[in-house]
Amino acid sequence: MDTPPRWLNPEEKAAWDSFIRMREALVGRLPRRARAGSGVSAADYIVLANLTGRGHGRMRFLDLARSVEWEKSRMSHQVTRMAKRGLVAREECPDDGRGAFVVATPAGYKAIEEAPPPHVEHVRRLFVDALTPSQLSALARISQRVLDHMEKRPD
Repeated sequence: MDTPPRWLNPEEKAAWDSFIRMREALVGRLPRRARAGSGVSAADYIVLANLTGRGHGRMRFLDLARSVEWEKSRMSHQVTRMAKRGLVAREECPDDGRGAFVVATPAGYKAIEEAPPPHVEHVRRLFVDALTPSQLSALARISQRVLDHMEKRPD
């Protein structure tokens, strides 16, 4: 027996719709600004930040895809585009013939070092400056709560 959907009430729907509109507006505006300032797209930034931060410059392909919550095909296309521009390289995994590593190149390190200042300024201008310190704190707590909730309920 199928359970009927639990429809959103007006307050829940308003919260969800506002969140989605805000997210889409930020996701649309921030990458345009970042790329104009540094030549690094939002997707490039996400990959490079994960490689150079969490991965110390090198991660297994599937671990990188999981860390940014992308499908394998999306990661493959992104890594291919970045490799053509010299930002990353692929290396075979000696322990596993089917596995591969994604490695940040010197050009990738340079790009990630140059990208943050304009990106941070746009995040501040479009997001941080719109909220009070207590609102930012509440948003951080709420966001973490949703992330923790999602961890307990995998797809």
